[in-house]
Amino acid sequence: MNIKEDIRPISYIKANAAEILAQVNETHRPVYVTQNGEAKAVLLDTESYEKMKKALGILKLLTQGERDIADGKVLSQEDFFSAMDRDLDNIGS
Repeated sequence: MNIKEDIRPISYIKANAAEILAQVNETHRPVYVTQNGEAKAVLLDTESYEKMKKALGILKLLTQGERDIADGKVLSQEDFFSAMDRDLDNIGS
């Protein structure tokens, strides 16, 4: 892995878009796009992007669960399954 391959100025991206897209899709490493020497954007392949979105979704759920626990919004396992059974019975009715 050569990090220099993953940092490219916008002018290079414009002139070599197909090559950069092939690199990103082949390596699954992001390419950092610079403008005037500063990082301005990141290019990702779609598979990596979707995995990242799913991971962030899971982290949000964990954070929400931790917040619920801290706020005392919890049920015992028995109460939870009883409520689920009631809800499922109501759907079937």
